[in-house]
Amino acid sequence: MARRRITVGDWVIAVGVAVAQLAAALSGDQPGSGQLLGYAALVASGLVLVVRRRAPVAVLVASGACGLAFQALGLDVAVIAFLVAVYAAVREGHRLVTVLVAVVMQSGLFLVAYASVGDVGAASEQARGALEIAWLIAAGAAGEALRQAERRADEAERTREAAAQRRADDERLHIARELHDSLTHQISVIKIQSEAAVHVAQRRGEEVPDSLLAIREAGREAARELRATLTALRDDDPNPPRGLEDVRDLVGSAGSTGLDVTLTVDGQPGSVPVAVGRTAYRIVQEALTNVTRHAAATTASVHIDHRPDSLGIRVEDNGTGAPATTVPGIGLLGMRERVSALGGQLRAQPREEGGFMVEARLPVERQS
Repeated sequence: MARRRITVGDWVIAVGVAVAQLAAALSGDQPGSGQLLGYAALVASGLVLVVRRRAPVAVLVASGACGLAFQALGLDVAVIAFLVAVYAAVREGHRLVTVLVAVVMQSGLFLVAYASVGDVGAASEQARGALEIAWLIAAGAAGEALRQAERRADEAERTREAAAQRRADDERLHIARELHDSLTHQISVIKIQSEAAVHVAQRRGEEVPDSLLAIREAGREAARELRATLTALRDDDPNPPRGLEDVRDLVGSAGSTGLDVTLTVDGQPGSVPVAVGRTAYRIVQEALTNVTRHAAATTASVHIDHRPDSLGIRVEDNGTGAPATTVPGIGLLGMRERVSALGGQLRAQPREEGGFMVEARLPVERQS
């Protein structure tokens, strides 16, 4: 377990308990013998609580020992520090050790009181006054309740992470279907053309026909699609896949919701691989969807930057910053999966001047 940093709150609790015990001791008519040592043990039992979160068992034992010490030295004061140590130890999960130490502490208080008063009844009464069993149970129960609450919170966090991972896994599973959709045609061309080419070459003994050149081009296209989409993501949309040429329609649709959206295109638009165009469309789609549903924005801008070796996409808005949630679809996680699969880079973060920005740069292998 990582060592926990001592905070100001730890000092406040430790000093507060020490002062409370010291005030209780000074308010009573205490005997004079051994008072100085007793006060020192009393204060120490409170101050040791400052490290209760870093070493709960050690603090439990130390506070109990100090409590027995000042009781034996004549300071008949409730061992408040020991109760706090019990709470801290149970909160950290040391239940069995806490029970054992508490039993020893109760027995020790009784023996100390009996040595002082010499009467079993009076000794029992004095021991109960120093440490009521009900107080012990309450301290332990409070520690256990908080431990369970923290465990449930941790479990909820792990559940959220697992749900995000499941969504990512679902998207990766969808890609297998898209892979089939995008490559079936090309693979069919390869099969038909290769069969025809082999048949013609064997029958006529001619030079390699154009069909073999078609095989080569189809193979290249199929390889590009396979590399680009095998680990990319898709949504399970029954409609035909959209591409870069459909971004303008997205901007128009977003504008119909009341959002003022502008589209700018820089560079020389050219032919881009299908997977790159599809990814660009999905990034713009998801970014504008989040803006209209979650960002409370009035304006947004979509910027497409064509370069010889890459395609840039940037979507910005003037809303409230990072969306609190994502809608069903690829989401930010899906964006990163798609961009990473193409060997690109993605940034999604609040803007300094307000609003949110999604920016991607996708490498482009221009088709000949």
